[in-house]
Parts: sequence; C-alpha cells; structure tokens
Amino acid sequence: MKQYKDRSPWSWIPTLYFFQGIPYSIVMITSGLIYKTMGISIASFAFWTSLLYLPWAIKPLWSPYIDVVSTKRNWIVMTQFLLGLAFLAVGAVMKLPIFYPLSIAVFALIAISSASHDIAADGFYMYALDQHKQAFFVGIRSTFYRFAMLTALGLIPVVAGLIQTNTGLKPVSFEAKSVTAGEFVPFDPATIAIQKSEGEPAILIFPNTLQVPVFQTGISNLDSSVIYIALSAPPDEGETIVVNVARKSGSKDIDLSKKQTGRFEFTGENWNKPVAASVKVNHNLTGSSTSLFTITAGDIAFSWTVSLGILGIVLIMLAIYNRFALPHPVENTGKEKMGWKVYREVFVSFFTKPGVVPALTFFLFYRLGESQLVKVATPFLVDSRSAGGIGLTSAQYGIAYGTIGMLCLTLGGILGGITAAKFGLKRLILIMALCMNIPISVYIYLSFVQPMPGDPTIYMAIALEQFGYGFGFTAYMLYMLHYVGESKYKTAEYAIGTSLMALGMMLPGMISGTMKEALGYQHFFVYVILCSIPGLIALKFLKIDPAFGIKKKD
Repeated sequence: MKQYKDRSPWSWIPTLYFFQGIPYSIVMITSGLIYKTMGISIASFAFWTSLLYLPWAIKPLWSPYIDVVSTKRNWIVMTQFLLGLAFLAVGAVMKLPIFYPLSIAVFALIAISSASHDIAADGFYMYALDQHKQAFFVGIRSTFYRFAMLTALGLIPVVAGLIQTNTGLKPVSFEAKSVTAGEFVPFDPATIAIQKSEGEPAILIFPNTLQVPVFQTGISNLDSSVIYIALSAPPDEGETIVVNVARKSGSKDIDLSKKQTGRFEFTGENWNKPVAASVKVNHNLTGSSTSLFTITAGDIAFSWTVSLGILGIVLIMLAIYNRFALPHPVENTGKEKMGWKVYREVFVSFFTKPGVVPALTFFLFYRLGESQLVKVATPFLVDSRSAGGIGLTSAQYGIAYGTIGMLCLTLGGILGGITAAKFGLKRLILIMALCMNIPISVYIYLSFVQPMPGDPTIYMAIALEQFGYGFGFTAYMLYMLHYVGESKYKTAEYAIGTSLMALGMMLPGMISGTMKEALGYQHFFVYVILCSIPGLIALKFLKIDPAFGIKKKD
C-alpha cells in the first residue's frame, strides 16, 4: 500500500498550519470576547485566560516525551481529533448555568493539546522536508497560520454576531449628540411610565435621542449623560433576557463610560425597572458630534454554542483529511525509553551549541520592536483623532488589515521563503531584518501627520509595514530551523526555540501599554524603532551555514 512518502508539501502544509493557528487564537484572544459578551468581569476572565498561556510557555517540559514516544505524525492526528471534540464540548457547555468554570476547564485541555500539537507539527515539518524545502515553505506555513488567526478573530465572531442579531428581541438604536453645557437639557427619569404590553417583550429606551454635554474647563465639569433601558413585558418564567449596548458608528469621542460593560439582565422581577447606561464624551471633544448606538438582546450563549460547534466540526474534518494527507517520513519509532537522561540531553544540546549566546539574544530581541507595535497599532488606528489616533471605522480597519494588510503579509511571507531558498539565509538575514523593522517608521509618519480616515496613504503605509513583516519574519523561523539543525532531538529543541520566541513577545508586550501612556503615540513609535537595534546587532555574531536553505545539487 502506498504510504504517501512523495506527497507534495502543498497538500498538507496549508491544512497543518491552518489547524495549528486556530486553538491558540481562540483560547488567547477570542475567549475574551466570549466571556465579555457572556457577562464575566474583565478582571476575572483576563486572569484565567492569561493563565491559559502557560502550556505554550512551558511546552519544552514535555517536548522530549513527544520526540521519543510514538511518531510526530501519530501525535498530530491524535491531538487534532482531540481538539475538534474539545471545541464541540466547549460550545455545548455555553448554555449551562455553570458554563464559566466548565469552559475554562475545557479551554485548559485545548491549550495543553494545542501546545502538544505545535511540538509535533513543527517536528514533523523538519522530518518531512529537506533544508531547501523547509526554507521555501516557511513563508507558506506562516501565511496559513495567519489565515487561521483571521478565522478565529474575524469569522467566528461574525457568525456569533449574526446569530445574536437574528435571535431574541428586535434591536433598537439611539443617537447620542454632544452639546455645550448651556444647551444641555437633562432627562428626568421620573417621567418614565411603563405599561405592560401583550406578547413578546420589546426593548424600551428613554429618551429616544440622547444629549451629552461636552466638558468645558472652568465652565462645566459635566461630560456624560444617561439613557434608561427596560422591557415592555416580562420574560417567560425562569428566563433571563440579556441586553447589550454598543456603539455602532459615528464619533469615537462619544462612547459608553469605561466603568460600564454595556450588559444588563432582565427577569420577571425587574423587567419594568429601567437600568441606566452612562454615555460619556472625550474631554478633547469641543464641538457638536454624534454617535449611533444599538441595543440588542440576542441569544448570546446559543450564538457561541453554534459558532464553536461549527468550528469543532471543521477541525474534525481537517483531522480526517490530515490523517490521509500527511506523508510518512522516517522519524523516531518510539523504541527509545523516556527518562531524565533524555531531558538532560535535550537541554544540554540546545544550550551548549556553538554561538548559543548570540542565538539566545537573537531569539529574545529580534522582535523586540514588533512585539510592542502589535499591541498598540490597532488602538492607534481606531482611536479618536483628538486622542492622537487616526479614527478609522471598523469597516476601514477591516479593509486596511483584513484585506490589504493580509494580502501584503501573505506576499511578503511567500517571497521571503522563495528568496531564502534561492540565495540562502546567511546572505539575506540582514536584509530581512531591515525589511521587518524599517517599515515600522510608517507609524511615525501616520502619528505626526494624522491623515484623514480613508486617505490612501494610510492603506499604503499598512501595506508596506505588513509586507516587510511577512518578509522579515521568515528569517526568524529559518534561523530557528538552522540552529536546531540535525540534532538528535530536534523536535524538542525546536519547542525550546518557539518557547523563547513566545517569551520574547510576551514580556515586551506586557510593558507596551505603559510605554505608550508614558510617551504618547508619536514618541512611542520612535521608541519602537530604537528597540530594533539589539536584534540587529545580534545578527553580526550569528553562526550560519552559507549553504543553509539552498537546494543541494545531486
């Protein structure tokens, strides 16, 4: 029976790395959106979801086990089926009263399984491909990993949002308009009178149009106003209707107070007792402006049950496909005994290689600038212009990053892999590093000039920065493959490298917000450019085989 030893990498690399990106993105990012819409406090879910990062950070602890027990192919197939079933499970618990602890437990299982899958997948990549093909396809694998992130961060919430919009009560909208303190007429909640209606409850708001006073130094300290929300009839016995208030369009300088979640619950006991949603203006706003808000009451738990369930089915289908599509490279057959000797050999081998000090410096500092930029770039692009941002709408941001940016990131990653496969990593690594860091300067331009939303230069700047990142990041992945080389336990050693990469992203990212607050957008982006210097210096001391990545002649 044919074992698919000559299976084209194009038939399995896209699906393998698309699968790899889904669990991480859902657990680390999308879970925050899930819990926020389900009414969990930010302090609580931020703590628990941050703790879920631990399996990816400490995966070198069990990477030797995966390296010597069974084959990487078997580990991939097993963890993929397990992850598909786990997503079905986490979707199923969303309708339960104790969904929060149960979902955290399942997400923990997903995190451990995903970290194990990452170890096996990266090891399999090295066993199944020679050095030339590893270099050629490194941009392809990164591209499909990014596609997975877009699916998790974009498509899944969109599906959930559509279900929320089309279930439950009919949505209601209201407009909030900023006025001067002299024009402001406060609404009196004592005038609210609710008469029980027949049939399904409807969302009631008081007033229909909201005035919000602008802050005027020395004249008026008023900067917020309140809109009241209630229902026209009680929910069914034992039912709770969850109402969510969110800004839909208009000025970003008029939004819900940061102290409010915008989420309110109504039962048969409080359906006719209006709740107050506070709308506040940015103190930098001085003139008249408007913002449109929507109030929805869809079935949130059901929306996540369906969207996560669909994702689970897709992952199981991918697991079935990969079961047959993955080749059968010659790798560890599982005959070696697992013990402390293996752990010692793995870590000694990794940390005693020639040039380990510049290598560790490279792993930790090559992305020092980008690790901080990625945390601040999005808030900058969507922040109000009065706060120093660009003020892009959600649609404009989606076009800039989700379409143009993703296309350029893909092209950069693919071109980086093809170029490295032709000329070798040693000749290109400095060029790649400059391509990844110099385009960050477009944010300096954007922060000082502040072009108007929709200006073509914004899209051109993002396109350049994303292309440069895609091209330059290839060097990082290739050097990690080169450093591990043909080590006896290269799967386990590669896991150590990716763990250091995660550390190099996590620690700088934790201080990025503080640095932005201290420096402001303009000087923060200058600071980010300067952060690229340590990684560039480390390049001079790296030991790289000039032939690495170049196709060897028979």
